[in-house]
Amino acid sequence: MQINIYNKFYDSYFTSNEFKETFLSSMNLLHDRKRIFFVGNGGSNSICSHMMEDFAKIGRFQTFTFSDPALITCYSNDYGYENAMTEWLEIFFESGDLLIAISSSGNSVNILNAVSKAKEKEGDVITLSGFKSDNKLRFLGDVNYYLGIENYGVIECFHQVILHAMIDNYAAIN
Repeated sequence: MQINIYNKFYDSYFTSNEFKETFLSSMNLLHDRKRIFFVGNGGSNSICSHMMEDFAKIGRFQTFTFSDPALITCYSNDYGYENAMTEWLEIFFESGDLLIAISSSGNSVNILNAVSKAKEKEGDVITLSGFKSDNKLRFLGDVNYYLGIENYGVIECFHQVILHAMIDNYAAIN
């Protein structure tokens, strides 16, 4: 049964010391933060939209995501898909802001470029990736969540669980 994949990975990942240390580090990045930006493609973009709402409603952060179809097509047409998010961040992202970058593969060029832009603008970055251990996103953030499994469903579900746990924990202590 496919559910066994989720159960087995859940049991090993969320009880690991790596997860616990990464989680504590990400909580430190949320402390005294005002603005959070979310970027992702496809299913990860849907997670971004959902988390943008929850981080605003529950955590009272100012939140932004690159998910409006008109915005995506405008910027992609003018700057190329690989640079669309980067150009958006160039306008709105400021020093001290936080970027949460989600990519199941960890190799999406537009996400990698967005992380570079956030760093260039002296922001902090949390990455969430999966699949191969040598994916390009895995070590680019200040805090990096990595899921060592090659299954989109598991990765996307667990990315959302991680982000929900972050905002729920933040709300509980603030």
